[in-house]
Amino acid sequence: MPEQRAKSRKASAKSQRLAREKQPARKTPSHRWIYVAAAAVVLYVVFQVYAPALSGPFVFDDQYQPYHTPGFPSALGAWVKGVRPLLMLSYWINSQIAQTPAGFHITNVFIHLLNGILIFLLVRKFLGPESNDWMLPGFAAAVFLLHPIQTECVAYIAGRSESLSVFFFLAAFAVFLYRPTPAISWKTTIAVLALFGAAVMTKEHTVVLPALLLLTDYYWNPGFSLSGIRRNWRLYIPVAALAAGGLIFVWKVLASSVTAGFHTPGFTWYQYFFTECRAFFVYLRLLVLPVGQDLDWDYAASHNILDHGAIFALAAVLLLTGLAIYFRRRYPLISYGFLVYLLLLAPTSSFVPIRDPLAERRLYLPMIGILLVVTGALARIHVDRRKLAAAFGVVLLVLSVATYQRNELWGSDIALWEDTALKSPHKQRVIFQLGRLYYDNGRCSDALREYATAAQLQKPDYGLLVDWGLAYDCVDQPDEAIAKFRQAAALEPKAHVYSQIAMVYAKHSEWPQALQALAQAEKIDPNYDMIYDTRGGIKAKNNDFAGAAADYKRAVELNPLNQHAQQMLNVVEQQLKPSQ
Repeated sequence: MPEQRAKSRKASAKSQRLAREKQPARKTPSHRWIYVAAAAVVLYVVFQVYAPALSGPFVFDDQYQPYHTPGFPSALGAWVKGVRPLLMLSYWINSQIAQTPAGFHITNVFIHLLNGILIFLLVRKFLGPESNDWMLPGFAAAVFLLHPIQTECVAYIAGRSESLSVFFFLAAFAVFLYRPTPAISWKTTIAVLALFGAAVMTKEHTVVLPALLLLTDYYWNPGFSLSGIRRNWRLYIPVAALAAGGLIFVWKVLASSVTAGFHTPGFTWYQYFFTECRAFFVYLRLLVLPVGQDLDWDYAASHNILDHGAIFALAAVLLLTGLAIYFRRRYPLISYGFLVYLLLLAPTSSFVPIRDPLAERRLYLPMIGILLVVTGALARIHVDRRKLAAAFGVVLLVLSVATYQRNELWGSDIALWEDTALKSPHKQRVIFQLGRLYYDNGRCSDALREYATAAQLQKPDYGLLVDWGLAYDCVDQPDEAIAKFRQAAALEPKAHVYSQIAMVYAKHSEWPQALQALAQAEKIDPNYDMIYDTRGGIKAKNNDFAGAAADYKRAVELNPLNQHAQQMLNVVEQQLKPSQ
């Protein structure tokens, strides 16, 4: 009897299956509108979170870029001749549309959004073809887009070097992962190489991509073997040549740089390595608990392996790396994600010294590794989807609020640097930048206070002394201003500082002293236009309009963009007309 009932059940199941197969296939409703709606929501939320920074000014390194340099040639060739041509191309396009910071900020947000889409695609790929769930990759992409650690790369216009280079990097990685066959084709190889080249021409740290591709093939093609690497020889032979060229290019850049490379003042390679072992855990803490963010970290160096507990940090890094390798078969995505994080952090945080040992923008690319670790862990947890969605919502809400608050600082250069000065009160560069901002905004007494503090932290250089003198001149203390200018001239006898001395004397009608300072400036650099601009003003004040006209003409010849000299030339020429 049991056997007959079993046969009966099988027959019944078979007949039901055949009946279903004979029925016309029902059309599955399209879900495209859901994705469109989700994309619109993400677009809206990200722009709302970054809204306070969209009207923010040019800050810090922005002031030295072509888009903020008055009179910089508008020709494309003048912009792209440096070491990051694609980055500068993007800036040039922005500058052709509008010169205001808002257009640059909006472009940065759109680049960030594109990177979020790529993160979604990459995470979904790593979760496996059997997973049609959008929740985990969607959560990973949302965290990437809304995490406050990203503000420096999005709200800071000069931070585009990170976000744009990462866009090309992730695009190359996505093309590599989504290839139709395990063995890469020549067509896909060309696409990967083109995007890789674009990434390196945007910022040099992306040269690490070949190592990521090798690690990926070892883990997933077909899994923990070298066969996948051998199978993709079409890619690795040319990419090895391109990577070698990229490394040579990076080496040349580092050799000529004063802020990075093995000749960076204050760091040997091993001291930087010991310091970065500690920074490794600061970065992890910022990803997990993003509080205490700082635009310009004052991070102490480890001059030996015992300094500031570097030996314990090194041991912890080695332990985590060993565990990731040991558990690679049991927890492959978690293991892989950690090694990816370690690998992508290495170009800026290992052995090659950089003047600033810790900077939040360096997490923009490595963050994908931690997102893979998190999604790999969450994929193993069996929780009700509604509870999981609620938890994700809370996390994203907290991140959004924190990012919005951080962007409120980026909306005001003074507020941003005041916050930085509170967190890095012993870093001279921070105090100096705050003082300069106070001066630029007419708060000269506040600027004097900051310059005095900066001089106590470190021996003042030429730039600080000149700005200090300008602040004294602003509060009408000419003797103190001239004293600071002369200190600057003792360090670097430049025509610029002597013209500043002449300017102060001229303001108080001390003509002989002013002319003497200008004569000294002319001896140093007879092609400095401000010498003749200032001297023209002195002669005009003393009714020597012919002499003033000659000096103003000389200033305009040397610098056609000197609008003050051109305007004053027109004025004195009008004065000369009645006598002709």
